Amino acid sequence: QVQLVESGGGLVQAGGSLRLSCAASGRSFSRSAMGWFRQAPGKEREFVAGITWSGDNTGYTDSVKGRFTISRDNAKNTVNLQMNNLKPEDTAVYYCAASKNIATIWTGYDLWGQGTQVTVSS
Repeated sequence: QVQLVESGGGLVQAGGSLRLSCAASGRSFSRSAMGWFRQAPGKEREFVAGITWSGDNTGYTDSVKGRFTISRDNAKNTVNLQMNNLKPEDTAVYYCAASKNIATIWTGYDLWGQGTQVTVSS
């Protein structure tokens, strides 16, 4: 059984910070990349950040560049998303995701966590 579990969401004022964490478990778990997605009310789920298994390549959607940082610790099977200078527009449910696509960190995600709510007040 493979499972991704997010944590660290909550309520924060604009300009504040949150750190999301994703814990992966299961002996069958083997992916080339990990990522974070988010979905705001009435909006489609969008890619936020991705990182290769080795951590040598990362990617971010333009709206979070310079504010969010994705990282991973393979020994602990965790992926993190440090979110700084949060804006009300960042309010969404954030999902951890895993991909076996070795060619790109932008697509191919097929394993998802349950999501964690991030709310940024203005």
